Amino acid sequence: MANTYTQLHIHVVFPVKFRRAIIKKEWKGELYKYMTAIIQNRGHKVLAINGVEDHVHLLIGLRPEQALSDLMKLVKMQSAKWINNRRLTSSYFRWQQGYAAFSYSKSAIRNVIRYIENQEEHHRKKKFRDEIILLLKEENVKYDERYIFKNPE
Repeated sequence: MANTYTQLHIHVVFPVKFRRAIIKKEWKGELYKYMTAIIQNRGHKVLAINGVEDHVHLLIGLRPEQALSDLMKLVKMQSAKWINNRRLTSSYFRWQQGYAAFSYSKSAIRNVIRYIENQEEHHRKKKFRDEIILLLKEENVKYDERYIFKNPE
């Protein structure tokens, strides 16, 4: 085949370091725009982005030219720098190491978008810890809880 054709839909979840609740409503929309620009500038498509005070969800249409790990490293590094340069938090801002990522078929995308869009409502009932464990179990991802919630460094 002369060209590469893909349809890669990836749901990524990543928390603030120590899951501190420091992403404020007053500036999270600008943060999401900034993250979206980082992703789109690398040729990927943001289908949904949202979160709450201690973590972010992204649904990305991923192009195969860049590894997800490289993209996430860039998004987290540049967005943390953006937050710190603007002094949006009272202490130095960092994202937790790592992330959770799940792939979905096109038929599931609407439901994943709705799930991401309703994060505020969802987290009135469920904490991040419970949410991430449920996602891992639903997707049959093996994990060791000691490392999911370990505070490295």
